[in-house]
Amino acid sequence: MDRRKFLKGSALFSGLFTLSPSDLWSSQRSTQPPHMGKAKNIIFMVSDGMSLGTLSMADLYSRNILGKGSHWMNLYHEKKVSRALMDTASASSIVTDSAAASSAFGGGIRVKNGVLNIGANGEKHLPIWQKFKKAGKKAGCVTTVTITHATPAGFCINSERRNAEPQIAEMYADLKLDVLMGGGDEFFNPENRKDKKDVYSVYRKKGYRIMKERADLKTAKNGEKTLGIFSTGALPYSIDRANLTDFKNTPTLSEMTQSAIDQMKNHPDGFVLQVEGGKVDWAAHANDIAALIHDQLAFDEAVKTAVDFAEKDGNTLVIITTDHGNANPGTIYGTDATQQFNSISEYKYANEYILNTIHKNYSVKQVKDWIYESNKLILNDDEARHLLSFYNGLEKEEGLYNYKKLPFKLYSDMQKSRNSVGWISMDHSGDYVEVAAYGPGSELLQPFIKNTDLHDVMLKAAQI
Repeated sequence: MDRRKFLKGSALFSGLFTLSPSDLWSSQRSTQPPHMGKAKNIIFMVSDGMSLGTLSMADLYSRNILGKGSHWMNLYHEKKVSRALMDTASASSIVTDSAAASSAFGGGIRVKNGVLNIGANGEKHLPIWQKFKKAGKKAGCVTTVTITHATPAGFCINSERRNAEPQIAEMYADLKLDVLMGGGDEFFNPENRKDKKDVYSVYRKKGYRIMKERADLKTAKNGEKTLGIFSTGALPYSIDRANLTDFKNTPTLSEMTQSAIDQMKNHPDGFVLQVEGGKVDWAAHANDIAALIHDQLAFDEAVKTAVDFAEKDGNTLVIITTDHGNANPGTIYGTDATQQFNSISEYKYANEYILNTIHKNYSVKQVKDWIYESNKLILNDDEARHLLSFYNGLEKEEGLYNYKKLPFKLYSDMQKSRNSVGWISMDHSGDYVEVAAYGPGSELLQPFIKNTDLHDVMLKAAQI
């Protein structure tokens, strides 16, 4: 080998890594292909907190148990989409929260964790759904968590605090968004708001139809403004909705997505719609594999709903992604890994429901019987006693969305030894994530992007 050529090449190669990621991305943007079509409609889909392992395991479960590949992965197999990896960092950290992540999409800028479309010096960046409303399009959001939560809010409003959900509920009404569906009754209902304000009446006066149950989706009329609030707090996990009669009147994400499309699709200037599988993130925070897979598959059904419409319509850009990873779950090598992973199909409920059912007066036998009934797992006496110690106040577990301090991690560790699924944490991660785009404007998607680039992609695709 010519040593001088090698050293020259090595210097050039090493010099590449002295560039910042932004330098690399900016060079990519300069070589974007020409715009091949205008998107009249845009559907932006976010599986909140979806690590690559979540996407992989949902597809594996679908193939092994349901006998078919997931719709998202089928789009890759069929080469129907443009595909990219995305850096999800915020202005304050390589690991973002959902507010900063959604602000990157919605405001086109990176902000600090915890705020919505507010810059470092207090400047307000106009959220993208407001831009599209000003351009004459209808705009909506549907989610499986509270409709006022960070991800939908980041496309719509400016706020110093992502947790200002009572105020965000009122901001939406002022913006006259066309379709809002999710949970969060406590932010609209005067009986549950601290200020006792009837926010539902505010929406009614502005001409909104208020929907509270799944059956109400059938009464929604084309072109009508709708507010669908289907639960206090977030909607139930999909696995619980399927197996508990109390939740049969709760719509699926796919059903809400279809209803939102139907309400806005005939508008002459088009529509924009955000669709969020918010409970994927919550399941990851709880290290709950059954809840995670079933909510990811529920999101996957919504992907099919959106892409089916886009294929027939021909004028709709569908962007499918996540805002950040969470807990990085994955399958673990072992002789019985396949069989153990497939045993998740015997899980009947989310871990939150399972652990909420246990009380401190349960006996060791009652705990073991309940765990077997709900997960077909056989615990030994020591494991059952360890679970009970949390209910007797001997141990406590913190964690986001763990208000009752349930032993999520302890129980997921017990499941891990039997289902071959492990987790690196109970919180967000800064790994690069998947992006797929279908329809006019999808050619704008570069192979490696920042989260803020998707804001520009939407505007350029719609030629706004």
